[in-house]
Amino acid sequence: MAIEIERKFLVTSDAWRAAARKVVPMAQGYLNDLATMDSGAMRASVRVRIAGEAAYLNLKSLQLGHTRQEFDYPIPVADARALLAMCVGGLVEKRRHHVEHGGHLWEVDEFLGDNAGLVVAEIELQAADEAFARPDWLGDEVTQSVRYYNLALATRPYAQWTAVERGTAA
Repeated sequence: MAIEIERKFLVTSDAWRAAARKVVPMAQGYLNDLATMDSGAMRASVRVRIAGEAAYLNLKSLQLGHTRQEFDYPIPVADARALLAMCVGGLVEKRRHHVEHGGHLWEVDEFLGDNAGLVVAEIELQAADEAFARPDWLGDEVTQSVRYYNLALATRPYAQWTAVERGTAA
């Protein structure tokens, strides 16, 4: 069984850009939506992703938090394009930047389209209690906040968030 241990954070500045060593354009969609997960009708998200020149079908268990089951299968890009046309909700488009810091790989997702303006950083860990160095550009942890999950962003994109949800309320 594949287990993913991942923590997600907001990004507070562009200082990470100087350390970015690779960028991968991504487009992804979901064959189910947040409502089917919330209702209990499904216990895993089903995602189709095109990442650069590769494509994947991904299933991720419902648990909220940093540890979930995740299964990722390579598929032909043509199949991924056909599946993206069947997805519910919106397409999530982003540029994923790979940033090394303190011996860990950080994936900084710079969202585009209806999620433009949102930038989050993710780190995958070997253990839930694994220590890691926090870069200066790292902000609040949002691992426990469903609205930052890509499935939620496909259903209700950042462009629809209130100023309070964005943290920009005066």
